[in-house]
Amino acid sequence: MKRLEEIRAKITAKKPRGAWSAGVKAYALEILDTIKERSEYEGHEPESMEELKEYALNGAKDYQNPNDIYSAWSVASWGGSYLIYDGDIAKRLCNRTEFKKTDGGNKRPNSHEEWLDVQARALFQAYDLIKEAARA
Repeated sequence: MKRLEEIRAKITAKKPRGAWSAGVKAYALEILDTIKERSEYEGHEPESMEELKEYALNGAKDYQNPNDIYSAWSVASWGGSYLIYDGDIAKRLCNRTEFKKTDGGNKRPNSHEEWLDVQARALFQAYDLIKEAARA
């Protein structure tokens, strides 16, 4: 597994294709900050992929449906570990048209999700970027 600086460099070098991927990249960098803080506290960087995920989740556990691949990230999102205001989440993840359509996050993103659910999906994808960079 690569060191945190190498992982950050790989993610920073990625060119996002749109608002969603730019938002996912921003979350990946925030997650890396969380991992770095935990590494400083523990006195070492994560030594395995399991430890990397544990550091990234920073205490959030799969308390919900174990079959839900987003559940730990949903706990992190709904628990206030990341952005908490709908408008901030919408600003980070939406293009101008979507942002306007949702009235800057004042309207739900779609009929079956809240903004914190959308953020959980983005966090899941951000962690996938980190895993990919850690393995490469």
